[in-house]
Amino acid sequence: MINVSEQHAPRSLIVTFYGAYGRSVSGPVPVSELIRLLAAVGVDAPSVRSSVSRLKRRGLLVPARTATGAAGYGLSPEARQLLEDGDRRVYATTPPGQDDGWVLAVFSVPESERQKRHVLRSRLAALGFGTAAPGVWIAPARLYEETRRSLRRLALDPYVDLFRGEHLGFAATAEAVARWWDLAAIAKEHEAFLDRHARVLHAWEAREDTPPDEAYGDYLRALDSWRHLPYADPGLPAALLPADWPGTRSAAVFRALHERLRDAGAVFAGVGR
Repeated sequence: MINVSEQHAPRSLIVTFYGAYGRSVSGPVPVSELIRLLAAVGVDAPSVRSSVSRLKRRGLLVPARTATGAAGYGLSPEARQLLEDGDRRVYATTPPGQDDGWVLAVFSVPESERQKRHVLRSRLAALGFGTAAPGVWIAPARLYEETRRSLRRLALDPYVDLFRGEHLGFAATAEAVARWWDLAAIAKEHEAFLDRHARVLHAWEAREDTPPDEAYGDYLRALDSWRHLPYADPGLPAALLPADWPGTRSAAVFRALHERLRDAGAVFAGVGR
């Protein structure tokens, strides 16, 4: 196992664990198991407990008793939906194809409810939308269904109109995309992922064995780093991106780590596939 210089927030690692393995558990995950499995990636027991409490308050984790009566936590329906939406991005096996058009989110929020304006902007940014103009946000058209579900879940849909269409000018679409998204900042995130995890992949490629405990730790850290990237980078068509876009390489590194480590890590997590 290679230690890489990266801080992983305990709360984020818990969400990552449930996304990778916790959903496969029959019933709630015992608190004792959460402590064991988070200790394997450097999180102490008090941090696990405090992070679980915060996730419970946010409505993502639900307390329940296991079949043996032990205290545990399962995912709320909302959390399961969020993870399922994320699966389509996080575990995508192929890069985005040709430009299939755009989804536009046009919103107007009364001044008396300006806090919702902030929430709406934050949600669209978190979904990977770029800013085409004030009050007009844009994303690849394939994100329409996820966007619709997310806005309805947050009761923001009364303030938004969604449209699908194509870009007709006047600037070239690649030039417009460079205005709508901060491509340099997104590229830096991909480069950071590569700096941390490409060396981990190279080390595993030089080995024939795959010990479950080491696989689990390296996989969970890689997934925790990776799962945010398909939202920062919404998967723009390659023709609209700069040459040698690092997202292509970072996606390949994550897929290779996933294929090599996920199942062995599941043995350590005690869930299998």
